Amino acid sequence: MARQDIPLRDGTLWLWEDFLTDTAAVLATLTAEVPWQQQHVRMFGRKIPMPRLTCWMGDPGCSYTYSGVRHAPTPWTPAVAELRQQVIAATGTPLNSVLLNRYRSGRDAMGWHADDEPELGPEPTIASLSLGAARRLDLAHRTHADERIRVVLSDGSLLVMAGTTQAHWKHRIPRTSRAIGERINLTFRRIHVP
Repeated sequence: MARQDIPLRDGTLWLWEDFLTDTAAVLATLTAEVPWQQQHVRMFGRKIPMPRLTCWMGDPGCSYTYSGVRHAPTPWTPAVAELRQQVIAATGTPLNSVLLNRYRSGRDAMGWHADDEPELGPEPTIASLSLGAARRLDLAHRTHADERIRVVLSDGSLLVMAGTTQAHWKHRIPRTSRAIGERINLTFRRIHVP
């Protein structure tokens, strides 16, 4: 399991392409045991469903606000708790929460954003574990518009964004018209609890 350092202005980006090798059973377990929800967001005065299923999981007290909604943590399931320990061992970062995203097809996506909410602190570490179909992650620098990076997040890969990455970059998982299978992404992080 070799870590690749991806050159990045104003931030830190690491990729383990083969972090997990036997993923089919893990994917099936997460599909079955995670209490997936269809969240809604308000856009242009209308309430619309997010283009993916989600679950916020974490230690007690690790509430998180994103897309204008405050989320109390669901308790850790056994499979997610085990994955968290593996990610902590690899990154050396004490992670106490995770946002799980379930992309059912290429039509499910995540728009441009940065994980820069106050409860994550000024230089959060976001450890993104991908299972299932490969999807492309786009990164764009906030002030140097010509700087963009594309990373393919393959089955079993772990991407870590750390340091000042969230302050200077935004990222997304774009839609694709290609026929692709399901993908589950777990973005582990540390919530600073007062």
